Amino acid sequence: MHRLAALGLVLATLAALGAAVTGPGYRLELWPLGTAFAVLRWSAYGAIAATVLSLACAGPLLLRRRWHGAAIALAAVVLGIAVAAVPYANLRIVRTVPPIHDITTDLKDPPLFVEMLARRAGAPNPAAYGGPAVADQQRAGYPHLGPLVLEAGREQAFARALTVARDLGWEIVAAVPEQGRIEATARTFWFGFADDVVVRITAADGASRVDVRSVSRVGRSDAGANARRIERFLARLGN
Repeated sequence: MHRLAALGLVLATLAALGAAVTGPGYRLELWPLGTAFAVLRWSAYGAIAATVLSLACAGPLLLRRRWHGAAIALAAVVLGIAVAAVPYANLRIVRTVPPIHDITTDLKDPPLFVEMLARRAGAPNPAAYGGPAVADQQRAGYPHLGPLVLEAGREQAFARALTVARDLGWEIVAAVPEQGRIEATARTFWFGFADDVVVRITAADGASRVDVRSVSRVGRSDAGANARRIERFLARLGN
């Protein structure tokens, strides 16, 4: 039983290492995205197997007061659950948000990319907006998302927006004050997926209206990342 507990810990550790290298390996172009997802999936399977095996060992070891073996088994359970929890949480998010990757605060007239078009050349996802079908899905999934009105002139609003974008770590590609347009690239934490953002600031009765659009370069679903990015940006800008 003690050996089985040790085997569970080894399996959980291997699963953790497999999951840990998926994102950095993809960012360093050591393997394609499909391979990274496959490794992550099998790491989750390994973590689940380690958890089940270790749970089966923990009970008997505790009853026999084999404290060392029980500690190993429980450590494997904790590690296995932690490894499996991350892809499980992401899967739950994917299932609860619309399967879209283009989010905007203006569904009728989305902000347009200009300088970013060259960078998106060859990307699986086009820069052109998907139209009513995408808009309807966004309305259903993110009904609260809309533009921000700032009690400030366009120049002041533009300066604030540019500062917030930089503070969030976005790579600024274009900043055109006379057009009220900012284009930038933001990257996701683990896999480093490139999502492109365009901010449009227009005058609105003595104030300024801020619209934002965030679009993933790859992937059918963004797991809610673009909507969260827009919400975070507008929340900081509005404070």
